[in-house]
Amino acid sequence: MDRLLKRCHIKSQLVRECLAEFLGVYVLILFGCGSVAQVTTSENTKGEYLSINLGFALGTTFGIYVSKGVSGAHLNPAVSLSLCFLGRFSWARLPFYVLAQIFGAFLAAATVALLYYDAIFHYSGGHLTVSGTTATAGIFSTYPAEYLSLWGGVVDQVIGTAALLVCVLALGDGRNTPAPPGLEPVLVGAVVMVIGISMGSNSGYAINPARDLGPRIFSCIAGWGFEVFRAGGGWWWVPLVATCVGGLVGSLIYELMIGVHHHEPDISKAMDKWQESDMKVVQQDSEKVSGGGYVSRAVEGEA
Repeated sequence: MDRLLKRCHIKSQLVRECLAEFLGVYVLILFGCGSVAQVTTSENTKGEYLSINLGFALGTTFGIYVSKGVSGAHLNPAVSLSLCFLGRFSWARLPFYVLAQIFGAFLAAATVALLYYDAIFHYSGGHLTVSGTTATAGIFSTYPAEYLSLWGGVVDQVIGTAALLVCVLALGDGRNTPAPPGLEPVLVGAVVMVIGISMGSNSGYAINPARDLGPRIFSCIAGWGFEVFRAGGGWWWVPLVATCVGGLVGSLIYELMIGVHHHEPDISKAMDKWQESDMKVVQQDSEKVSGGGYVSRAVEGEA
């Protein structure tokens, strides 16, 4: 087995990182969309809205645990883009990460559809629809509530993703109060859950372009058709654009209000204090001379 695993080892670091991002997002969507499928097809008899929040929160947690050691566990193009703007991630790697994240979400949606194939057709009566009382497209992607305007949806996604980035940056900021080592994934999952609990009713809190686009593409080609892109007044672009804008806004807010205000040690002041203390010690030690007399040679010489 060891020999076989060694032969499977991939030398390219970028490829390894992309595989980690792929698998991390796959785990996130498998548990997240899987929870939506269970709640929807059981007509809330085997779960409710809180179940969906827990599914995405724990999916995020375990997705991060799966991939963090290899790729850093971005699991979100908005996060990767924000880190690029902050100078903490390579622009050259960005498109590869994004593609891996979207593909991971796509295949996870396909897995959920396979897992719940019979349940989906039973619930929908064999009709795969995007809207209506037995709509099932919402299992895979987000759609706005009937009362929500397009502009309201943009605001919703900007605020939600900005909140995500503010909290994620805080948890990873070693100069602030970072998460205890090993608990970062749990706390990021908690952030996702609290966003869902507080901001989920308008449009399902996508806060992640890959989480929405990958499953939407799958549902389009798997039987729901292009209506998944037309529904909600052409809603599909909002979880893509607004989330990226929100990520940048949240990153900027954290850096301007917290990041730039961390107190750095003033080396010059520290040196002055050290020299002053050292001089007092030298002054006291140098005053002793033979015969037991005291003179202030150091002070006189300095004067």
